[in-house]
Amino acid sequence: MSQTMPDSPALVVLTPGGLATAQRLRPHLPGAEIHGRAGRVSGADVPFDETTAHLRALFTAGRPIIGVCAAGILIRALAPLLADKRAEPPVLALSEDGAQAVPLLGGHRGANALARAVADALGGNAAVTTAGDVALGLALDDPPPGWHLADPIPARAVTAALLAGESVGLTVEAGVADWLSGLSLSARAGMPGILVTDREPAPDEARLVFHPPVLALGVGCERGVPTGNLMDHVHTTLYKNGLSPRAIACVVSIDVKADEEAVHALADHLGVPARFLDAETLERETPRLENPSDLVFAEVGCHGVAEGAALAAAGPAGRLVAPKAKGDRVTCAVARCHAGIDAARVGRPRGHLTIAGIGPGRADWRTPAVTAALRDAQDVVGYGLYLDLLGDLMAGKGRWESDLSNEEARARRALDLAAEGRRVVLVGSGDAGIYALATLVFELLERDDRADWNRVAIAVEPGVSAFQAAAARAGAPVGHDFCTISLSDLLTPWPVIENRLKAAADGDFVVSLYNPVSQRRRHQIEAARDILLTARPPETPVILARNLGRDGETVTVIPLADLTPDRVDMLTLVMIGSRETRVAVRGTNTWIYTPRGYAAKRTGKDTP
Repeated sequence: MSQTMPDSPALVVLTPGGLATAQRLRPHLPGAEIHGRAGRVSGADVPFDETTAHLRALFTAGRPIIGVCAAGILIRALAPLLADKRAEPPVLALSEDGAQAVPLLGGHRGANALARAVADALGGNAAVTTAGDVALGLALDDPPPGWHLADPIPARAVTAALLAGESVGLTVEAGVADWLSGLSLSARAGMPGILVTDREPAPDEARLVFHPPVLALGVGCERGVPTGNLMDHVHTTLYKNGLSPRAIACVVSIDVKADEEAVHALADHLGVPARFLDAETLERETPRLENPSDLVFAEVGCHGVAEGAALAAAGPAGRLVAPKAKGDRVTCAVARCHAGIDAARVGRPRGHLTIAGIGPGRADWRTPAVTAALRDAQDVVGYGLYLDLLGDLMAGKGRWESDLSNEEARARRALDLAAEGRRVVLVGSGDAGIYALATLVFELLERDDRADWNRVAIAVEPGVSAFQAAAARAGAPVGHDFCTISLSDLLTPWPVIENRLKAAADGDFVVSLYNPVSQRRRHQIEAARDILLTARPPETPVILARNLGRDGETVTVIPLADLTPDRVDMLTLVMIGSRETRVAVRGTNTWIYTPRGYAAKRTGKDTP
């Protein structure tokens, strides 16, 4: 049985050759990010300036590290931080050619398994050196996923006894311990010994205690119940029935509770997934319920939530070991399946929808939060061009696209997928909340008021907007007050747009124009120019930024009087300076900036 795999490693790269190896490896490690040394490595998900400081920050945060570099670099950087080997994250040194993967730290916290996975992916060698892994083929202090070790300290004594050929006893009270079958264990009690159980044993009952994932915890609660009510009630129920919380495989409830904070807080507290089942599924468990309720049926469509959820999760072979117990606005029940419970096969998780702006298109202009959401997603929804810009981030994910003008179809698809319990990202260029799909999602939620959509967890992650990218390319034109206006009259009447342009002209704002023209809309840009010319001189600088962050990028500066439809298209961001905006030519560089008033501050005068 392989060791537990750690999550979301950081591939730390110092050279272009190391980047190529990291890019080969990343698709095999879900959630992995490439961290590249700035100035040496281009195209990394996360650039960094100083290697030692960055490695220490990752290590302190508990992030698994795969350094595509010499082992000595990692050792010298992390040596001052080493204290408790049971708490340190996995750290691997990977040769630049991918031939050798060496687990340096955290061998029994997933590093050995990670090294083997890396070696398998790259066709290299995993240089595992820990005695238990080499001689026994497993590490007793790193059990399979879902299993928990009551106390890791006795693992050393039991491992030593096995390595010395001594007799070690094995007692299995719950679960199937096939992963231990390769060891020389006796079914008779012996010292040191191993106990596999779902109860809380006395300290002297065994030297090494494993808790297998054999218990399903079913819960019910009133809407908005305090988290403490549910946690306290569950722990009291487990204690009264002699059950260990470490043997719980999942927290289960009816799907109408998928957005209940207390249920998710309980699952997080126990370190297990929260899963949800519909009323029809729970109703099929009615013959096995010990406390069926007509009142519950009238409210939610099944005769028992806590017991029904626990039994459904435990499966046909499951049995109640703690019938429904009522607490303060909460209920819970526990069912056991001796063969073990795979939480991933139970019901659905709560769906998650992230509405993300991917920036202008360049990977290094995409925020780490957006990249992390994309790596974690099962499905990505967006306009085809934007999905193409994501490159290998799309590998292995559901791809859902529609024409540029079918925004509502994309938003509905994203909500529908998330309502099925999936992790979904709805992408757009620039920032998700600036002329983009975030507002449409919330509009649909309010308009349709669908129960399944309302239970979805929604997050909005910002991106670099086109006006920010254009400003950065040109200098600092939005250094003072500015505004953005869309010239598209498909959703906003033209008289409203005209009034906003007039207000921007009167207020002397730097103005960024989105959607400046289309094949059918040509006059709006001229009208905008003429309105702004009423309040600023004809030589006012205008920045035309096209294809920002993509192949064919151009940034040009023209006078406002020369702004005509033939100079722009839908891929162009038009930024028009205020009366204060300046053009500074220095050497071969031309910079556009709008003074903030620092000169007046320096001289002690009021800003105009």
